[in-house]
Amino acid sequence: MTLSAIDEAICSRRSMRAFTPQEVARADIEHILEVASRAPSGTNCQPWKVYVLQGDTRNTLVEQACAAHDAMRADPALAEQYKEEYDYYPQKWVSPYIDRRRENGWSLYGLLGIGKADREQMHLQHQRNFRFFDAPVGLMFTVDRVMGRGSLVDYGGFLQSIMVAARGKGLHTCPQAAWNGFAKLIMPLIGAGSDEMLVCGMSLGYADETAVVNTLNTPRVPVQDFTRWLD
Repeated sequence: MTLSAIDEAICSRRSMRAFTPQEVARADIEHILEVASRAPSGTNCQPWKVYVLQGDTRNTLVEQACAAHDAMRADPALAEQYKEEYDYYPQKWVSPYIDRRRENGWSLYGLLGIGKADREQMHLQHQRNFRFFDAPVGLMFTVDRVMGRGSLVDYGGFLQSIMVAARGKGLHTCPQAAWNGFAKLIMPLIGAGSDEMLVCGMSLGYADETAVVNTLNTPRVPVQDFTRWLD
């Protein structure tokens, strides 16, 4: 099958979990965001707000988040201080979604040689989220609280557009809901207002092609399994 350039960009997009330290040019980041700004939104509201973290600001957040993550492991009660502002995942998992989630998790851990009983390695791998998987660029996305749920639908198109546009520049990404619980650390650091809500974070950079974790290619459900044709 011959893929168009657009098909190739979409199909080559994967959540990379290891990046090189190679810096990303500001012009490339601006280009990606400009392209993504063409994403559709209800009545053209364009509800997205983007914060680009590099250098000292990025490193400060990494340090704070990793310290909080370690502290919660030592004292699980601290988790009450770090809660998501909206439910990204369901409160109760059911099939087939829980099955896909488990397959994804154990495929990742299996690739890295992390067993079910290896809590220490699981903790360290999860903490890689809060290091932006070593990517030099971290992106944080917020939305004004006054906006409705439909703005999160709009946001999905915007985020996908960023990830696809990044491929056009030879870059990779990893969208991260893992950051959502640390909004109380993130929002003051990035200068977000109290009228904003954190939507998610994202790592952006050049993928480390030698990292085994980046060989993970998650499966997709066949079209016939999620589509009904109505004549």
